[in-house]
Amino acid sequence: MKKKGFIFDLDGVIVDTAKYHYRAWKKLADQLGFKFTHKHNELLKGVSRKRSLEILLAIGKISASDEQKEYWMHSKNQEYLKYIRKMTAEEILPDVPKVLNFLNSNNQPIALGSASKNAEEILTRVGLLKDFKTLVDGTHVSKAKPDPEVFLKGAALLGIKPQNCVVFEDASAGIEAAKAAGMTAIGIGKSSNLPGADYVFSDFTEISTDFIAQL
Repeated sequence: MKKKGFIFDLDGVIVDTAKYHYRAWKKLADQLGFKFTHKHNELLKGVSRKRSLEILLAIGKISASDEQKEYWMHSKNQEYLKYIRKMTAEEILPDVPKVLNFLNSNNQPIALGSASKNAEEILTRVGLLKDFKTLVDGTHVSKAKPDPEVFLKGAALLGIKPQNCVVFEDASAGIEAAKAAGMTAIGIGKSSNLPGADYVFSDFTEISTDFIAQL
């Protein structure tokens, strides 16, 4: 196999933490007195915490000071952390370890490229941290997806040119970021939600090791 760089998003690709984000944001919305639905939560996928709060407040038609926003972001994150601190390997999405093991056994370098500021803790809790050569998360970037910064940093840390990198993403903003970086974009989810992806699979059970080898 030719050496390539493989960059994985975290939420919705390796583990499904979207449900925990939803519960934490919903609790905040409940406290602020408006309804926050699963459909609303789709708008927050792949988006930074600050931008997520702005979207949430726009839904509730609420304005607030920067200080108030900081407080709400902190309280939401504390609620979210309660959930992720109970995570185990059982929360890894189907066949993700199969793909990671295949890449590692073929000496293909793997990076994480995620907006999450809790990525290292999540990977540690589910036992996958060892599979990644490098992590680029919300603590390392200043620009959120669809800006390609997170993936370009990942490629640089892997020592692989962007055009030789493959990204796995479940959010349209992430697919956009991968394409802006000049990378191959593989969507995980519904093709209707992931325009612009080079390939789309509903999950990793549909991705064969032969397909990975051909990349």
